[in-house]
Amino acid sequence: MDKNILGTQIVTQIGIIVNDIEKVSQSYANFFGIEKPEWFWTDTVDVAQTEFNGESSIARSKLAFIDGGQLQIELIEPDHNPSTWREFLDEKGEGVHHIAFGIKGMKEKIELLNRNRMPLIQKGEYTGGRYAYMDSFDELKVLIELLENDN
Repeated sequence: MDKNILGTQIVTQIGIIVNDIEKVSQSYANFFGIEKPEWFWTDTVDVAQTEFNGESSIARSKLAFIDGGQLQIELIEPDHNPSTWREFLDEKGEGVHHIAFGIKGMKEKIELLNRNRMPLIQKGEYTGGRYAYMDSFDELKVLIELLENDN
């Protein structure tokens, strides 16, 4: 395996799959003594250009973000359409889905991870950037999310 594939060791986010984003958001708010974060839907496929296992996907999720200081916690409640989020919930239940890293050069990083037996599972766009989930589970026991912001 190549070394220092991403060019960073800084984990920026932990993504957690949940069944009930309202309930879990409130639990985190209580735990941290903060206001409950508002959730929102991910963009529709025409905006997000979501692809799951190489195919266009209409899958969406409710997302809520909790600022954990150096680390952001992302809560994800998937809809019932095929996605890495739905697959995880159906197969493993609720829990940690991914750790995320901010990167530059999305296409090159995807190719590098593919060559290191960590293939692309799902990718898409969001306002201000793009994401990609890589199947690093066999090697790292968690998925990796690549986040590339435009600014």
